[in-house]
Amino acid sequence: MTSHGFDRRTLLRLFGGVASAAVPRLSAAPRQRIVIAGGGIVGANLAYRLAKRGAAVTLLERTRPASGATANSFAWINSTYSKQPFAYFHLNRLGIEAWQHLDRELPGELPLRWGGSVEWYGDETRAARFREEIRHHQAWGYPAHLMDEAALRALEPRIEPGAIAAVAHAEIEGSVDPVRVTEVLIERAHREGARVIYPGEVTGLDERNGRLRAVRTSAGDVESDVLVVACGTDTPRVAAMAGVRVPLKDSPGILVHTPPQPRLLERVVLSPIAHMKQKPDGRIVTGAGFGGSPTTETSRESAERFLKTASQVLPAFARTGVEKVTLGWRPLPQDEFPIIGFPATRRDVYITVMHSGVTLSPLVAHLAAIEILDGVDAEPLAPYRPARFNT
Repeated sequence: MTSHGFDRRTLLRLFGGVASAAVPRLSAAPRQRIVIAGGGIVGANLAYRLAKRGAAVTLLERTRPASGATANSFAWINSTYSKQPFAYFHLNRLGIEAWQHLDRELPGELPLRWGGSVEWYGDETRAARFREEIRHHQAWGYPAHLMDEAALRALEPRIEPGAIAAVAHAEIEGSVDPVRVTEVLIERAHREGARVIYPGEVTGLDERNGRLRAVRTSAGDVESDVLVVACGTDTPRVAAMAGVRVPLKDSPGILVHTPPQPRLLERVVLSPIAHMKQKPDGRIVTGAGFGGSPTTETSRESAERFLKTASQVLPAFARTGVEKVTLGWRPLPQDEFPIIGFPATRRDVYITVMHSGVTLSPLVAHLAAIEILDGVDAEPLAPYRPARFNT
């Protein structure tokens, strides 16, 4: 993957509206009719941003909003150490800033928690590698630093970390309640004039002379100038209708959710035993990691066993019950990098599928609006085009 710079000044111009306004649009021009397939956090951000920009937006969801990968996401906003090479790190760093902008744009409406993340390892071999990861990201300007156990306990006084060989705080990260954010953004899109249809599954495309005329759905045909495909693991099926190949690979993830608790965690906690966060409503979400679950068992008994193990880090888990267990299938592209943009052969279908959908969704919505409405290619998306799978 090649590096494509996009400095913070450009980002601030983008979010301030200058970058969009720099491309003249005739006030008498007809509104672009845009159909978005997918009512998760990516589709909701797209619907809100495109409707706010003046497009005639229809959002389609085949079941109900936020019912797919969004509902089963840990929803950690980050550009942490696995985000490499630099172009991908930078894209996610811009994603964090896009969330900060959205939080300011909709003050008090989004269930976000900032404060960063803390991560540590007790094994010296893994700790040595972790120290190098920190130094690598610091060289890229990421606000993360090593600290000692006393500092960790000051940040998270209710945990018991066990043996620590290396511990770090990544300062600007956050987490979100993905379902509630999706609901808020869809409601905001509706206020901006967007139509929201569910259940409504895409069943085909009506094309004339090589151009999209309408999207066929189980709820009827919807006239469209551009179809934006944002339907997670269903993206390959819908994209194939337009002759676009979007290869994904299996990536299951299991999360255990507790009932609402008193405030126990201040930020995202990444321990060697379990990863955990507490949502604004008090519920704690925890899992074993982000590399794909080795099991797909979702029984209550397995969840209770996991909480018992995780109570080594957060003793309060010994007193909490299990509200639910979720198994989600992450929309992970074959090469693990996002697939975003128009295919090389047409400008009426726009693909958006990525594993880092939570972190990237507000940024992708901004950039997609520029590409779709203004016809400007956004440089940060250059390495991630569908063409790399459709040559």
